[in-house]
Amino acid sequence: MSTYVNRLGQDLPPTGEVPTGAAVTVWSLDTTLDVVGGHRVDESRALLDADERERAGRLLRVEDRHRYLASHVGLRVLLGGFLGLAPQDVTLVREDCPCCDGPHGRPAVAGGAVQFSLSHSDDLAYLAFAGAPVGIDVEATPSAAAVADVLTSLHPAETAELSALPAAEQPGALGRLWSRKEAYFKGTGTGLAAGLADPYVGSGPDPAPVPGWHVTDLPAPPGYAAALALRS
Repeated sequence: MSTYVNRLGQDLPPTGEVPTGAAVTVWSLDTTLDVVGGHRVDESRALLDADERERAGRLLRVEDRHRYLASHVGLRVLLGGFLGLAPQDVTLVREDCPCCDGPHGRPAVAGGAVQFSLSHSDDLAYLAFAGAPVGIDVEATPSAAAVADVLTSLHPAETAELSALPAAEQPGALGRLWSRKEAYFKGTGTGLAAGLADPYVGSGPDPAPVPGWHVTDLPAPPGYAAALALRS
């Protein structure tokens, strides 16, 4: 499964019909932009729901708050394009958690007409839209300290792979691995509740097969890794 990454900028994007089957549409977004999809980020709170506004308000740093608002404006603009709705008329809900049935599972659109996933890291956001459950993740290349922190929490084969690499190559390999694993966790809605060991996704140039899911790496700028997981 190869996926082209569209770039969302200041103008309103053409989105077309909701993807079906194994089709996926992926967008990237520079979250430092002042205008996203025709909407000024600093004037965007009216586009968001109460939960989004509350989450944005909890972010103390101006830069973090701007990134959050930009990514959610982008999400609503794109969802509205698929659904034929204004951004503020898109109703977001939470599915039940697959681990405990609590109301904190995958974010979703009311009615489930399109499946989506959003991820952001530093100044970059990735958004995926599909007809089946989907997860996306983008990660800035981790530090050597981050490699040491998670090394023994991964699948034993992944720990062995990373340990066998020269120290200078380990952060990039962990970035690939981590983005694949996070994309899968977002697709399933389980998050990190069951730990980091399973599934085995590998740290090499290509993801390892994951039963029931298509996992693929995505193009990303230097210093980042990105991946997508789509339920098959």
